Amino acid sequence: MTSTAQRRPRRSTTLLGLVGLLTATGLVAGCAVGDPSPGAGGKTVVVATHDSWAMSKKVLARFTAESGYRVKIVTNGDAGQLTNKLVLTKGSPIADAVFGIDNTFASRAVDEGILASYSPSDEPPSAARYELGDAKGDAQLTPIDYGDVCVNIDDGWFARHKVTPPRTLADLADPAYKDLFVTPAASTSSPGLAFLLATIKAYGDRWPAYWHRLMDNGTKITAGWSDAYEVDFTAGGGNGDRPIVLSYASSPPFTIPKGGGRPTTSSLLDTCFRQVEYAGVLAGAADSQGAKAFVDFMTQRAFQEALPDNMYVFPVDQHAKLPPAWARYAKVAPKPFSLPPREIATHRDEWLRRWSDLTSG
Repeated sequence: MTSTAQRRPRRSTTLLGLVGLLTATGLVAGCAVGDPSPGAGGKTVVVATHDSWAMSKKVLARFTAESGYRVKIVTNGDAGQLTNKLVLTKGSPIADAVFGIDNTFASRAVDEGILASYSPSDEPPSAARYELGDAKGDAQLTPIDYGDVCVNIDDGWFARHKVTPPRTLADLADPAYKDLFVTPAASTSSPGLAFLLATIKAYGDRWPAYWHRLMDNGTKITAGWSDAYEVDFTAGGGNGDRPIVLSYASSPPFTIPKGGGRPTTSSLLDTCFRQVEYAGVLAGAADSQGAKAFVDFMTQRAFQEALPDNMYVFPVDQHAKLPPAWARYAKVAPKPFSLPPREIATHRDEWLRRWSDLTSG
């Protein structure tokens, strides 16, 4: 499901330039990072993750110093593609640990038996609010970060055109905003799927009628987040003509112009769906001890505080320090839409088929 490098603009998104950021602070797929500590014997823990992975070498070197393990990252598309790959290879796992399965795919990962039971003993207390609410799932997947998928607007465009900006999901179907909204597809993008789930939560059985209104109002569907934000969005750096886009609540801080004091975009916090990302130990891992050590490390303060600047997500540790711009401008939705992972797993395919029928015309 979902496109690859489309996470949060965060990311150069990713307004700063996704590729540059990933190159500067992240890892190349299949690359091992960190010098093993003396006498460690060159131990390596292999971590399967999504294509949006990024973490500073300094933080990973700290893990190596503490554990003796180097980290080898193996990327596998987006959260859906990652989960599918792990299901297909569960008899011969491609890694020791996994990071990046989110709450839209968590139930499938648990049900398919790709994970071993493991819960860190000292994860931050605030992580409990992001657990799956399922005894089996909670014992296999550890919450690491979260982010709100929200509609974003180009404040400058609305000011220049003297148009009152939208605020709610209902506003997006108002003729005043005809041909102004672009969103990635639910069938090929995890943010797109999150937006679909937000509308299902908001409208219940009436969600297809809402999507009829959206499409009649000129909503544009793209394959992935990058196309929507960096090509069609008026504030995305290209020559876009749509001032309303689906993105993330953490996107605005990355639109602060050089020398400027505030973002040029805003997130509509009444439109958000909360995504949570998890880590776990893979069943049959070649080095389960290394996998456990890395899952433990991801819950600790050094990794948690590095998440915003590297992967543009919020740490589950509420006491982790946020970058100054985040603390001021990256707001979380006070009442985000959410659905139980079990309900998503049960109805995902049915909802996507219906959504595809509604949007293909």
